Amino acid sequence: MTISKRALTRRALGPLAAAGAATAIAAPAIAQGLPNLKWRLTSSFPKNLDTLFEVAPTIARLVNEMSEGKFQMTVFAAGEIVPGLQVMDAVANGTVECGQTYGGYYIGKTPALIFDGSLPFGMTPRQHYAWYIHGGGRELMNEVYDKEGVVGIPCGNTGGQMFGWFRKELKTVEDFKGLKMRVAGFGGRVMQKMGVIPQQIAGGEIYQALEKGTIDACEWVGPYDDEKLGFHKVAKYYYLPGVLEMQANNVFMVNKAAWASLPPAYQTMIKTAAWQAMIEMLASYDAKNAKAMRSLVAQGTQVVSLTPDVLQVLRNSLEEVLDEEAAKNEQFKKILGPWRAFRKEQHEWFGLADTRTEFMVYSQNK
Repeated sequence: MTISKRALTRRALGPLAAAGAATAIAAPAIAQGLPNLKWRLTSSFPKNLDTLFEVAPTIARLVNEMSEGKFQMTVFAAGEIVPGLQVMDAVANGTVECGQTYGGYYIGKTPALIFDGSLPFGMTPRQHYAWYIHGGGRELMNEVYDKEGVVGIPCGNTGGQMFGWFRKELKTVEDFKGLKMRVAGFGGRVMQKMGVIPQQIAGGEIYQALEKGTIDACEWVGPYDDEKLGFHKVAKYYYLPGVLEMQANNVFMVNKAAWASLPPAYQTMIKTAAWQAMIEMLASYDAKNAKAMRSLVAQGTQVVSLTPDVLQVLRNSLEEVLDEEAAKNEQFKKILGPWRAFRKEQHEWFGLADTRTEFMVYSQNK
């Protein structure tokens, strides 16, 4: 029996055509039934700090795309709705539905938030997310955020940072005494043990304070942002290693009631967008910082290392601060023990693997 070419084509492609039609019918059904939402998203960062701020519009764009335009977020930079250091309060009280910020800004109210931000002599980004995802960190931090009336989701990371900018050289521990330094998080409390007078100043206001002499030193992020803000023009010495913040995790906060009202599909979209934004931010800083450091050195910046004696005092001060906080705060104490144990394991492993290998490889750099 002879089968015509046209009939053969119909038989072969018929099932595929039917499947394609079914897909075309099913695809819009993913969005069908989901509500149209318009949220306000406020950031702790100004637009000129593009790598930090870009996390917010990235999340808004991805959620919009995944929801086929049904879930829209309007993004506001620091100060457009609330000041940069008041994002958590604005989210918790419903002024906005969500915000992008850094947990360390709010340790005056809730010290345990620092574990999800960055601790001196803490962990690298990879180590931090290992703790968060597989070391019990997520469950511990969810309890903290829940008491604040928000849901917290990792959404960005600066990667490794520098120790900070100083107008004068730091040769001994005595050189720190009396210095007014912009330094966030628990880093400020550690520096205070060394005689420094810590200052909490938003990113967009640091340069003016340093230029006017209101502060003598500052710690911000790393070469790319620091050069953009012009710190090298008013402070000559750029110190490392960045032990005050070996990573700085940013967090996407959602009002607790608003989160509970979301369909599971929208919750998944937010979490997926936040993690994607985190990867993009970390990669962006790694790429930009390398070039910015070369530029800073070419402009006369002196890159200087802290002495071993200073580093030891800093480390001892950090452990004292942690113990002091744990002694008066049960929530903090509950997290500190497991966090320290996980940090120890990670430092031992990375000391054998990545760190040792990287040191040997980088020393051969030509």
